[in-house]
Amino acid sequence: MSDLRELYQEVILDHQKRPRNFRKQEGARHVEGFNPLCGDKVTVYVKLDGNVISDVSFEGSGCAISTASASMMTESLKGKTRAQAEELFKTFHDVLTGKDPREIDEEKLGKLTVFSGVREFPVRVKCATLPWHTFHAALEGEESKMVSTE
Repeated sequence: MSDLRELYQEVILDHQKRPRNFRKQEGARHVEGFNPLCGDKVTVYVKLDGNVISDVSFEGSGCAISTASASMMTESLKGKTRAQAEELFKTFHDVLTGKDPREIDEEKLGKLTVFSGVREFPVRVKCATLPWHTFHAALEGEESKMVSTE
């Protein structure tokens, strides 16, 4: 368990310090997300090529967990179909909101498995899921919507 925690911290800090795909995209679908409990703000940008996510990026400010989650999310979703993205969103959400850990498909989650430790800190779950809920709204074309984790 100590090794997992150490890996969790290393991966989170790496993505917080050097977030991947941290940029605005002109002409992309985008939605803003906000966590009023801690002040995390994120804007997620999504470009589709037919049914495939051709590009996804984000901008914003927030805690290490929120930033790392957005960074890893963008890496995980590029090239996925809408259906694959929806499935990954559901799996990630299930992991953080209490699904039995023995039922977690670590192969499906890949590197995102490091976030399974967040479930131990319920107040931080919203930090990790904010970018995902914001992405989901952008994927659904809800650009006028402001996602809040209240």
